[in-house]
Amino acid sequence: MKAIMNTIAQNKSSFGFKNIVAAGFASVLMLTACTKDNTVAEKSLEQQKMEFQTRQLEIEKQKLAIEKEKMAYETQKKADSIAESNKAKAQAAAARPQVIRETKTVYVNNTPRSSSSGSSSSSNSETYAGTTQGTTQKQGMSKAAKGTIIGTVGGAAAGAIISKKNRAAGAVIGGIVGGATGYTIGRAGDRKDGRVQ
Repeated sequence: MKAIMNTIAQNKSSFGFKNIVAAGFASVLMLTACTKDNTVAEKSLEQQKMEFQTRQLEIEKQKLAIEKEKMAYETQKKADSIAESNKAKAQAAAARPQVIRETKTVYVNNTPRSSSSGSSSSSNSETYAGTTQGTTQKQGMSKAAKGTIIGTVGGAAAGAIISKKNRAAGAVIGGIVGGATGYTIGRAGDRKDGRVQ
């Protein structure tokens, strides 16, 4: 009976050892397969993230290009409207008759006394005629208008560049502030030149 028990114990221990080795080998194979699947899954997730980020960058580039085109269109539209208004003002000014704002009465003695007195009276009439023509108003664009245009365009560009979240609102605010500043500076220049009192 002891011999049978020893044989069974030997068979059990060799059978158990084989099972343990087989189970260990199977678990190693399963772990290796799982890690391969995980690395493949991680790589595919990383690739998907990279592709998504690339698409997002392309969309942002397209948005930026659209915003640039909008700004260029708005700037061109403003420049065209300013040119049209200036052309209309010039046509209206050309259609209007010139108004002399100041007149002076010059009395000339027509009796010829001597040749020297005749030349002095003609020179006096030329002097008075020159002063009446000098008081007409200056033509062309005022410094206030130029300052407003330059300030509006520069302020709109600066506002769009500074405002990263909403470029259109930044351009509008910058254009208003720049236009007001340009008008103020140009108006002061017109006062210095005597165009505005």
